[in-house]
Amino acid sequence: MRERHASHGARRAREFEAFVAGAAGRLLHAATLLTAEPPDANPRARHLLALSLAHTYAAWDRLHGEDPYDRTRQYLATRFAREAWHRHGGLGRSRGRTAGPLGSLSPQARLILVLRLYEGVAEEQAAALLGLPLERVRTLCDRAVATLLRPPAAPVCPVAPDTRTATP
Repeated sequence: MRERHASHGARRAREFEAFVAGAAGRLLHAATLLTAEPPDANPRARHLLALSLAHTYAAWDRLHGEDPYDRTRQYLATRFAREAWHRHGGLGRSRGRTAGPLGSLSPQARLILVLRLYEGVAEEQAAALLGLPLERVRTLCDRAVATLLRPPAAPVCPVAPDTRTATP
């Protein structure tokens, strides 16, 4: 009995290790985009990924054919949304700008943009996952893309008139 249990545990660990080896890099990049941290200094993203992977490992035997990547991504997104809600008092607000490429976006806009464009999640699935109306997801995604594509306005500096006088 113990041998069978030990063999099951070893198989489970090998399967999970193979999953992590294949998926952790992409999931870490998604988490880094969500937290808007620089890729080389992303402690919040790494923590978010560790929690998501731990959650997936705990439910590994109960997946029954469910995609573990999808399960981990769902937990990553909902955990980020919950943390952003508590950290910023809501998903729509952000205190200051962060350094990452999506730092100019609100946490909610980052979440929707990462799910839709980086992860390829359908609008309907993103709306269901986040508990938002479909039209709200579409609008937030469109605004986020427009914000990222709009170049920052250059500061306007008036040109000082030439005070030199020409001598004949």
